[in-house]
Amino acid sequence: MSIFGDIRSAIFGRSAKAETPAAGTAAPSASAAPKASPAPSGTVTREGPAPEDPKVEWSAPVDVAAVLDGLAKQNKQKLHWRTSIVDLMKLLGLDSGQAARKKLAEELHYTGDMKDSAKMNVWLHKQVMIKLAENGGKVPDDLKH
Repeated sequence: MSIFGDIRSAIFGRSAKAETPAAGTAAPSASAAPKASPAPSGTVTREGPAPEDPKVEWSAPVDVAAVLDGLAKQNKQKLHWRTSIVDLMKLLGLDSGQAARKKLAEELHYTGDMKDSAKMNVWLHKQVMIKLAENGGKVPDDLKH
């Protein structure tokens, strides 16, 4: 899966898990991704993380800020996910190292100088927020600009 796909699945999967107990089902595990429901024909659709290429449609917009704020409250570290791509990735339990960020930059078609990590990181954070919004996330405007 792509790095962005991992980010999207981590956020959207946590949103789906938060809604699961309200639906009267057992509490999900910490690493579970949203589960697909049976198709009308009686066949079962794929379970697990969302596919990385096509956009995945969720039943309701995922409140990205609420999911991440909730994770930040539970985290012992003070992570500034609203401004830092490194902290956002750490909060989601993903590799936030330079190699992972460069791979994410390639996935999102960064055209700037990858040696200027500060500039690349600012661009990455903005692009991740924009892409989350394009993929069914409810993202505050100040995080997309």
